[in-house]
Amino acid sequence: MEIATLSLVLIVVMIGMLAVGVPLAFVSGSIAVVLAVTYYGTGGLFIIGSRTAEFLNSFSLVAVPMFILMASIMERSGIARDLYRAFHIWAGGMRGGVAVITTFVAVILGATTGIIGGEIVLLGLVALPQMLKLGYDKKLAIGTITAGGSLGTMIPPSIILIFYGITAEVSISHLFLATIVPGLLLASLYIGYIVIRCSVNPALGPTLGPEEREMPFIEKLALLRGVILPIMIALSVLISIYAGFASITESAALGVAGTIIAAWARGSLTLEMINGALVQAMKTCGMVFWLVFGTNALIGVYNLLGGLAFAKGLLGGISSEPVVILAVMIGVFILLGLFIDWIGILFLTMPIFLPTLLTLGYDPIWFGIVFNLSMQIAYLSPPFGPACFYLKGAAPPEVSLQDIFSAQWPFIGLQLIGLLIIVLFPGLSLWLPNLVYG
Repeated sequence: MEIATLSLVLIVVMIGMLAVGVPLAFVSGSIAVVLAVTYYGTGGLFIIGSRTAEFLNSFSLVAVPMFILMASIMERSGIARDLYRAFHIWAGGMRGGVAVITTFVAVILGATTGIIGGEIVLLGLVALPQMLKLGYDKKLAIGTITAGGSLGTMIPPSIILIFYGITAEVSISHLFLATIVPGLLLASLYIGYIVIRCSVNPALGPTLGPEEREMPFIEKLALLRGVILPIMIALSVLISIYAGFASITESAALGVAGTIIAAWARGSLTLEMINGALVQAMKTCGMVFWLVFGTNALIGVYNLLGGLAFAKGLLGGISSEPVVILAVMIGVFILLGLFIDWIGILFLTMPIFLPTLLTLGYDPIWFGIVFNLSMQIAYLSPPFGPACFYLKGAAPPEVSLQDIFSAQWPFIGLQLIGLLIIVLFPGLSLWLPNLVYG
């Protein structure tokens, strides 16, 4: 079978299997096994095993379960709840203040977790009922939480960028620095949107009630103790990386140790809490790594059959203009994001896109940030929209899935603006790593 025909058959088979509810890990893995045995016999299974072993041999990969465990402990110990309560009391006197603070807290939580699931669930449990109780516009409150909670992958440490760095063979530390400005840019766009809308229509974001606004200054000051712990954890991780004291993996372990100490200082360190965090982290890691194994195996077999050369030729035939090819790549990211998770998109596209990208003269660090921004859009976009389903699991019963989906469009528009800015001005993401590392 010609590679063009085979590629079309693979796409149809994958879409069909996903449509009937087969998980992506088993879709890609099973197709890889069938292709390997069909074209190379049983010895072709060695291709799958060797690629999996090669990927697992990366020491940086150890950081993934460490950061996931750090997020689980942060969520279960109550540290994140203390952080939110402290900030929302201080800013609750301004119109839209609770939504602004929710976004700000999401940035801090992103700097201590690197994943979005737990962050959105936490904000859905803590911030959403508070905003609805105050009379916030439902769509504004929902969109703030899903968009803000998704910032966890744009603020270092980012699980997405760890996997991208391993795949693209570029420095993860450089990627972490490169994503800071785009991440803060997105957060600023969200905050600006909230402030403008609530200024035009104050009913969309009422202030806190008088009993909270008039809380004695000493009590408000005492609440700030809840801010210190998560900020210290985030700073300890980031400073240890950029000051050269520790590798990414060692810094992740340091973050776990810091989170455990913070939980002990708060009085919430128990065996039950640690056990629950470990189980949650292991389940998340299992899901992530099975996705990696399946998609990585499929791409390996497909490349051996000539798929890489075919895809590169296909991309090159679209246009001679690099910007057009880049736009097509971004369009593919966003389109795939409507149906599958980021890790599947990463491993299905990067082995094909990256070689083409390098020949066009684009920077792979910058492209990693472009990919990450594209995944921000994918997090919110129906019908897949994982951020929407995370929130649905934690939202009050009166918040329907239709409410959640309809609330995403303004924030998807803001994400597209942020993506366009980074594409047009790549220096915004590259100046910080260039400043630190030269």
